Parts: sequence; C-alpha cells; structure tokens
Amino acid sequence: MDRCPHFPACGGCQLQGVPYAQQLSGKQRHIEALLGGFAPVAPILGMKDPRHYRNKVHAVFALDQQRHIVTGTYRFGSHAVVPVDACGINDELCDAIILTIRRLVQSFHLPVYDESRRSGWLRHVLLRRGFATGQVMVVLVAVSPHFRGQNDFIRELRRLHGEISTVVLNINDRFGPVVLGKTSKVLYGSGYIEDTLCSLRFRISPSSFYQVNPVQTEKLYRTAIEFAALTGRETVLDAYCGIGTIGLIASTKAKQVIGVELNGEAVKDAIANAKLNGIKNAWFTAGDAGEAMVHMAREGQRPDVVLMDPPRAGSDETFLRALLKAAPKAVVYVSCCAETLARDLKTLTAGGYRVRQVQPVDMFPFTEHVETVCLLTHTG
Repeated sequence: MDRCPHFPACGGCQLQGVPYAQQLSGKQRHIEALLGGFAPVAPILGMKDPRHYRNKVHAVFALDQQRHIVTGTYRFGSHAVVPVDACGINDELCDAIILTIRRLVQSFHLPVYDESRRSGWLRHVLLRRGFATGQVMVVLVAVSPHFRGQNDFIRELRRLHGEISTVVLNINDRFGPVVLGKTSKVLYGSGYIEDTLCSLRFRISPSSFYQVNPVQTEKLYRTAIEFAALTGRETVLDAYCGIGTIGLIASTKAKQVIGVELNGEAVKDAIANAKLNGIKNAWFTAGDAGEAMVHMAREGQRPDVVLMDPPRAGSDETFLRALLKAAPKAVVYVSCCAETLARDLKTLTAGGYRVRQVQPVDMFPFTEHVETVCLLTHTG
C-alpha cells in the first residue's frame, strides 16, 4: 500500500511505510515476548491483501477555517479534524458514499456541527457494509431529529448509491468523543444490515459490535472453534457474546450455548440472529458474565467450555474468580490486547489452568493492534 498522505496526523495507522511482512514479524515478536512464557506461539495469520479491509467507516463532519465542509478523522490526541477523502484500509465504496453525502449536505444547505461554537446539525456519518451480502447501512449522527429535506435527501442519496439498504438518523446532542447517541430513528429500510460469516447470517445494527475485518474474522473464529474441540455433547458459555457471532458458530458443534452480554441491544440482535439461522440450541441473556457464571454454578450448570472475547481492558476479577470456581475443562480466550491477556492468563494459570495453544491473527494491518486466541485446559 502506498504511503498515506494523512500519516502521521490521522493517527489511525501507526505502521504506515512499513512493509507488510515486516509488520507481521514485528507483531509476532510482540506476542512472543508477552505470551511465549505460557506456551509456544504459532506463526501469525496474516492477509493476502491487507488493503481496504474495514467494513465499518466513520467520518467526522466539520468546517475548516474558510467555513468549507470537510470530512475526515480527528487528529491524533485532539479534536481537530484531518480532512480525509480516501483511506487505504477503509472499504472503498464506503469512502465514496461519504463524499457523496458531503456534496449533498452542501447542496441541501444542511448545517454542519461546529464544535467550537456548539452549533449546527450534522456531526458524523457512520457506514457499515456487509462484504458478503453487499448491503450498506448509512447512519447520520446529528444533534436533533429535525431533518430538513429528509425525503428528498434520502431519495437522491439512494439514486446515486443503490447499494444503500438502510438509512438511520442517530441523535447525539452531548459534548464529548462518543460518536453515537442513545436514540435512533430509521429513515429508510429496516434499520440494520445482514452479513454472512462462517456460513451463518448475522443482523448488524448501528451500535452492534461486529469485527471490522471479515476476512480475518473467519480465521479468528474458526481458530477459536477448532481450539474448543467440540464434540456435540458440551454446554458452552459464550461470555461477552455481543450479537452472538462466535456462540452461534459454536452452536453448530455443541449441545447447547448460553450467551451473556451487558449490552441489551446486542442481545436482541443475538436472539434475532439465532432465529435467522434456525438455531434452537443457543440462548442469550443480558447481564454481567461473572454474575451469570456464579448463577450457573448455583444451578448446577457447570459449563464444559467457556468462550470469552472481552473488551480491550480484559476480563474482570469477578468473572475470573467465577471461572476458576466453575472450572470448565477448556477456556478459549480471544483477546484484542495482548497486555491485558497476559495479565489474565497469569490469574488463570495460577488457578489451575495451563495454556496449550497461542495463535495471533492480524486483524488490523498497518496498525499496532493484533488479536490472539489462546486455549487453556484445566489441569485438575
């Protein structure tokens, strides 16, 4: 990939200008340094083509010093906007749609939000694309639900981009870095898109967690299911289940799957995804994963396998203590932060587990981030 003209101001890609093979070797060394003491680290799974892999694209709308509309990303460490028309890791169609929206915003005379004055209407645009289905979601993030010329705007946008299957207006009137507000209004279509992953179909809402690199996600999840070594007799707990992706994939090889997730909207998507795929042996509930583990222990429902994919901060002590008490025979830990993974592995290995396999996966080329799948088995 050619060196990005927005580097290093954008801050999104820390490894611009580094050959891809060198990126992979650097990430391999990083994981080996942090996790090699637990078990041998398998060679990192990279991409054949590491460009334009992001199926989720976000653009900030702002005004430059001449009061012209610009779209882009926040400059690293600040709220100044770096204008970006095309990004080497973004889906190209999503980038093109953002440019179209920018032109339409100007021609429809829609006021763009000015953060310094806290005035205006449109703040952000978020796009999500199903790479397998081709469906595109457009989320317009504005400070109020009043959308002047709404019907004409959407009609023209869809005339120019027939790939768009739904348009959502999200209301965010709070000052701060959070992109999406709590209230959304569907302006066109269903309010969600669908995508296919590991032969299953998934419904994705504006705020759903769905991995941004579908090519590598297939490798990541297939590795996790392979590590679990399911035979069809196991009860699986899918902790931090999100919209149910990995749990539903596991359900095709397990006796039953119980998914737990704090985000109630994600749980609704997970339940819908189970119905969408005709899966009857997976159940999802909103709640804390640690508390769910404690409840399962009280009810005598000791899981055989725990799948866990926590946020970047890693798991919490409550969940890890409950996990050690339940003592499932296998734990498959999917992590997006090797530092917190190493911390949690120390707790689990001190409590009777042994790390058997470590597999890094390059989910985010041109960035420093790397995902890792670990298999732990109980030594008792």
